[in-house]
This record gives sequence, C-alpha cells and structure tokens, in this order.
Amino acid sequence: MKTEWRIFLVIAGFLLFATFLYGGWTAAADSGRVEWVGTVGLLLSFLLCAMCGGFFWFVSRRIDLRPEDRPDAEIFEGAGEVGFFSPGSYWPFGLALSASIAGLGLVFWQFWLLGVGIVAVVFAACGLLFEYYSGTRRTAEH
Repeated sequence: MKTEWRIFLVIAGFLLFATFLYGGWTAAADSGRVEWVGTVGLLLSFLLCAMCGGFFWFVSRRIDLRPEDRPDAEIFEGAGEVGFFSPGSYWPFGLALSASIAGLGLVFWQFWLLGVGIVAVVFAACGLLFEYYSGTRRTAEH
C-alpha cells in the first residue's frame, strides 16, 4: 500500500499546483476573470486523488507490509491465490444499461424514466451482488 498512497498523493500535489496555475493563468489572460469550470474541475480532481491517497495511507499503517512494498522480498512471496474473479456474468451489462436509462431520464428531465432506471440499477446491483449466492451458480460453501 505504500506505493499506492505515494502515487496518489504525488498526482494530488500536481493537480493542486495545476489548479492554482490554471486559475492564475485564466485570470491574467482575461482581465482578472477566472475560468471557474476548469478551476473547480481541477480542484475536485485534487480532492479525489487526495482522498484516495489518504485512504491508502490510512490502510497502509494498519496492515503488514506486502511483498511488493518491501525491497528485500522474493518473487515466491507474492505467489498464490489473489482472489475470486467471475469467469463470465451478464449483470455488469445490465447494470450499465440501467444506469444509462437512469442517465437519459435525468438528462431529458423525465421523472418516470429516471424512476425506472433507478429501480433497474438497484435490481441489477442486487443481481450482481448475489449472483453466487442463489440460482445455478450457487457454491457449496454458502
């Protein structure tokens, strides 16, 4: 986790520098008027990277060093099972489709379409979450 928080905080520092540079540059180029959309976008990007970096820093203090965080680690220390990854699922497609429907309802300010999309998002998220706890893909240990 040491590498991750450093990467995110370096990017956050760059984005903070770019925010001030962009704000000052647009103010100087346009007779004292700051271009707020880009400035706020850069500021929010800085805050997001700082939040992720802070989370990784917080977690890295509470867990033991992983093999990729130690310079003296051997390759075999990182071997083994990483986690479970689904071999194939249709739920992410359904989730993306339902989010698109909800987005279209929001863009065109159609509350009925927005409601249908939100209900579909909840249904698809539950389907994705409980895919391996019910139905034909149910595993033996559950």
